[in-house]
Amino acid sequence: MAATIQVEKTKVKHPPLEIYTLGDRVLRQPAKRVSKVDDDIRQLVREMLQTMYSADGIGLAAPQVAVNKQVLVVDIDPENAATPPLVLINPQVIRTSKELAVGQEGCLSIPGVFLDVVRPAALEVSFKDENGRPQKLMANDLLARCILHEMDHLTGVLFVDRVENGLALNQELKKNGFYAKDVQPVKR
Repeated sequence: MAATIQVEKTKVKHPPLEIYTLGDRVLRQPAKRVSKVDDDIRQLVREMLQTMYSADGIGLAAPQVAVNKQVLVVDIDPENAATPPLVLINPQVIRTSKELAVGQEGCLSIPGVFLDVVRPAALEVSFKDENGRPQKLMANDLLARCILHEMDHLTGVLFVDRVENGLALNQELKKNGFYAKDVQPVKR
């Protein structure tokens, strides 16, 4: 299940990819399915992991680095070199729990902003791994939240679009130099 692609979990001075931020149109484009998992995709995954670790992230979706493909990387244990990251290509939610959980989220595309978001507490997801093999994964708690957060990026949804406390949202955005007009609220 765990990724066979390994990169050092360290910051590099010049990450290979640029992370786009709230207000950039690339973040709102729906990502295209990956038709073939090949060396180009594996290289993209490596660069995404290096970029994510360099930015102190635990998840990164290809649209955040202006790549319009359904690829995401997740590592909720970035301090532990022994824990391999997850690579999800063309992920699809099979089912989510009825139980909901509130948790604080942040995003590499909206640096400095951390707000509560309500999401399903658990999910089952199907995807292809970096070798193109079909996989299924049951996830809960932080891992489920992280996968759902990154999967939102594949449809052009950002976590701020799901924040229910409008006052806190506007204050946080303003404090960090972002604009409320760039939020596109979605209904739960």
